[in-house]
Amino acid sequence: MTDLLLRNGRPWTPGLPLDLADIAITDGRIAAVGPDLDLEAPQVIDLEGAIVLPGLVDAHCHLDKTMFGGPWTPNTGGRTLEGRIRNGEGRRAELGIPSADYAANLLRAMVAAGTSFVRSHIDIDPEVGLGGVAAVREAAARLAGRVDVELVAFPQGGLLTRPGVPALLEAALADGVGTVGGLDPAGFDRDPAGQLDLLFDLAERHGAKIDVHLHDQGLLGAWEYELIIERTKALGMAGRVAISHAYAMGGLEPDHQRRIAEALADAGVAMITCAVGGAPVVPVRLMAETGARLAIGNDGIRDLWTPYGDGDMLRRINQVSFRDRLMSDPEIELALAAGTHGGAAVLGLDGYGLAVGCNADLFAVTASAPAEAVVSVPPRRLVVKRGAVVAHDGVFTD
Repeated sequence: MTDLLLRNGRPWTPGLPLDLADIAITDGRIAAVGPDLDLEAPQVIDLEGAIVLPGLVDAHCHLDKTMFGGPWTPNTGGRTLEGRIRNGEGRRAELGIPSADYAANLLRAMVAAGTSFVRSHIDIDPEVGLGGVAAVREAAARLAGRVDVELVAFPQGGLLTRPGVPALLEAALADGVGTVGGLDPAGFDRDPAGQLDLLFDLAERHGAKIDVHLHDQGLLGAWEYELIIERTKALGMAGRVAISHAYAMGGLEPDHQRRIAEALADAGVAMITCAVGGAPVVPVRLMAETGARLAIGNDGIRDLWTPYGDGDMLRRINQVSFRDRLMSDPEIELALAAGTHGGAAVLGLDGYGLAVGCNADLFAVTASAPAEAVVSVPPRRLVVKRGAVVAHDGVFTD
C-alpha cells in the first residue's frame, strides 16, 4: 500500500533529465518513480510541476552555540579567532548556552527550509564538559523523525594547549559521539603533528570519523592538508576524514589547487565550505572536475560568533555559488550537488537520493530549473522526511 503519492513533480538527480514524474512512498522509502503511476494512496499531493530535490545536508554548523529564537544579543566577539573563542566561552553561562531550546528552535527552522541531515560541532572543554552534547542530543530528540543530527566532539578552545581536553574528547567518543574534531593544528595549537596524531589515534581506536576546522591560509594551510592526506592514506581512513572551511584552498595558485584536489580525491578526504564572511571558498568546479568530495554547511547561526544566519541551506548554497562565481546552470548545479549528495557522502548516509529504494527525504520548490531554485531561494512548498510531511509552504508541521 502506497502511503504518500506525490504527483507531477520533477525529481532532480545530478546528470539526469528533469522529467515530470510521480513519486510513490511506502514505509518511508521511495517505492516507485515514473509518469502517471497507476496507484492510490491515503495522501496524494499534486506538486504542479515543482522541482523535487533530495533533503538538504548541513555538513557544518554549531547547534550548541546558537541563540536562535532568543532575544537579540549584540555581538561582542571582535574579529580575531582567539577573541571570538574566549568571548564565546566567557558569556555562555550568562546567556544560558548551550541550550536545548535554542538548538531545537534552529532545527525547526532548518526542517522547514528542507534540511534533512545536520552535522553539528559541539564545544568540548573543561568548563562546559559534555554539556553541549547533552543539550544538542535533547534538541535532536525533540525533532526525532524530522531531522537526523550527527555530533562532532570539537575542541574549540584548543586541544593540546588545554589540559584535560584530550580526555574529554575520549569521553565523548565513548559516550557515542561519532566524529572527533580538530582546530588549526598549526595556527592555534602550534603542533600540527601532535594534534593530528592524537586525532587520528582517537578516531582509529573508537571507529570514529574526523572533521578538522582549518582556517590557516596560504602555504601553511596547504601543508596541513598534506599532513591530513598522508595520515588518512596510511591508516586506511578513506571516506572518514573531512577538512572544514579549508580557507587556504581558495587562495592557492591554480596549479597548486589542482594538486591538492587530486590528492584529496585519491585519499578520500573531503572538504566542507561555508562561504563565511569574506573568507575564501573551496573552488567548487575544481573539486567536481577532480572527483574530490565537497560539502556545504551554515557554520555559526545567530550566536556569539555571528549575528547572521537563518539555517536555510538553500540560501547557503546560493552564497557559495555567488562567492565562487558559478554562472552557468551546470556550474550552479555543482553547488547544489555539494549541498545535497556531497554532504550525504561526507556524512556516510545510506539510501540517499530520489531513486527507487532510497529513503523518502526530500523537498519541493517552484522553479523552472534547479539553478533558478538556487538563485531565487523560493519557499519550500513541501518537505518530506522518512515519508511523512514535516513542513508545508515554509511552515514546520508539529
